[in-house]
Amino acid sequence: TTETIFLAVFGYFFLKEKINLITFISIVLGMSGVLLILGSSLSIQTPDKFLGNLVAFIMPVSFAVLVIIVRKYPKVDMVPAQFTAGILAAFIGMIVAGKLSISFHDLTLAFLAGFFQIGFGFILITIGSRTTPAAVVGILMLTEAVFGPLWAWLFINEIPPTIVILGGSIIIFAILFEFFLSPKKN
Repeated sequence: TTETIFLAVFGYFFLKEKINLITFISIVLGMSGVLLILGSSLSIQTPDKFLGNLVAFIMPVSFAVLVIIVRKYPKVDMVPAQFTAGILAAFIGMIVAGKLSISFHDLTLAFLAGFFQIGFGFILITIGSRTTPAAVVGILMLTEAVFGPLWAWLFINEIPPTIVILGGSIIIFAILFEFFLSPKKN
């Protein structure tokens, strides 16, 4: 979710994309919704958790770099790079995991989620980033924080707390605010 901030900042500095007031307000609203959803999980309690959070911090930075590259060079097909990165991440994960024990059922579910939810989603974001300003891509990426709890509710009957519903509503409002009120380029 912090990719929203990185995309806005990197887009401004590297692509000279101005951030209008509506987009800025949408970013602030969206990030507020995400903070409500995350709540107390942001606390750092142990050095191991700090290291994990630090490693997790690399993902939004690398995603922002990917979008900036796609925006700067829209004619270069980055989908093969996404595929290569996914394969490399799988190998690194296997090495870091050490002993890996997974049932065929879980492996099938992991493949389906990885291919459709993550892989296909990133391909669409990569293609859409060619023509969409970086800050707006960041705002749209906030839907991930909304749909995660929604899918859990729909498919495994995990009822989200009221604060998660409130945070998700704020994020959807931020996206609609950006969509309907931001000046359109013709």
